Amino acid sequence: MSISFHLMKEDGCARLGKIKTKRGDIDTPAFMPVGTQATVKGLTNEQIVNTTSQIILCNTYHLYIRPGIERIYRMGGLHEFMNSNLPILTDSGGFQVMSLSKNTKITEEGVYFNSHVDGKKIFLSPEISIAIQKKLNSDIVMVFDECPKYSKDKDLIEKSSNLSLRWAQRSKKEFGINRDKFLFGIVQGGVFNDLRIDNLKNLLDISFDGYAVGGLAVGESQLEMFETLDCLKNELPKDKPRYLMGTGTPGDILGSVKRGIDMFDCVLPSRSGRTGLAYTWNGKINLRNSKYATDDTALDENVNCPASTDYSKNYLNHLVNTNEILASILLTWHNIAFYQDLMSKIRYNISINNFENFYKKNFEMLNN
Repeated sequence: MSISFHLMKEDGCARLGKIKTKRGDIDTPAFMPVGTQATVKGLTNEQIVNTTSQIILCNTYHLYIRPGIERIYRMGGLHEFMNSNLPILTDSGGFQVMSLSKNTKITEEGVYFNSHVDGKKIFLSPEISIAIQKKLNSDIVMVFDECPKYSKDKDLIEKSSNLSLRWAQRSKKEFGINRDKFLFGIVQGGVFNDLRIDNLKNLLDISFDGYAVGGLAVGESQLEMFETLDCLKNELPKDKPRYLMGTGTPGDILGSVKRGIDMFDCVLPSRSGRTGLAYTWNGKINLRNSKYATDDTALDENVNCPASTDYSKNYLNHLVNTNEILASILLTWHNIAFYQDLMSKIRYNISINNFENFYKKNFEMLNN
């Protein structure tokens, strides 16, 4: 078997681990930059590697619509298509069906909807989503789920999570046996702890290579998110990787590691970079602010990245306020490097049994 997960150390509930794939190892806790349409916006593959990223995420829904799966499959899969040697996780499309598609109709068989790009009628099912991901040839495949919007309607969330459970079983059947890839189940249940626990127990009966927590970062408060993770942290299997989907801010990540999460993805570092926002070890800064026009210091000398150390805030302020493309490139590069530096420091502090002190020292600053 060419895939495995090794839990190497625990410090409280924080976990130090290693995911082995046929394309390389991933040290956990890990952050995955989001390459929605087979590209992390604004960066080359070499720049992504420079940030010390060990895995990226690509999006089944978007790639299905554009450029279409057959174009990617013809080249041998996503790695060849986008010229990347890093491991790739593909999400299943469930979140994008909820957040982007139009005229959505959910049935037992799957989801009917209109493309957000051209209005074309599309049908996605567990079988189709898994078949697409197999053609994309990603290293970590996600089951197809329904990702409902934030709601306090327990009956609605229970119905949705039960449907996702049935779809998870169909996803596994379509996936079959492949010892070169991971298949992750997705725990649903909204902010209702009993629904989450029940959904997880049923997913454990089906058995997956890893377990994701979905249906968060959809409008709930950070406190509600952390309470949901608290209810799951002792129920999720220790010997499988744990992935919190679509989250989040540096504070979200630090608080979620404290609650046993191993993997993260979020568009925030790249999206924020394109709007002039930078995450630094001195806090979050908006480089559009006029005060940076007289600040000749580097963006963040504590982050080992050319974008962080070789360009002044003065210059970056100029680039941002003149809408130069280079501003988006440099700030995206820096932000992802900052996220990876955060993950590296988290892993180090777990390794020396100092995570709680690191958390107390940094959570307030990272959470602002």
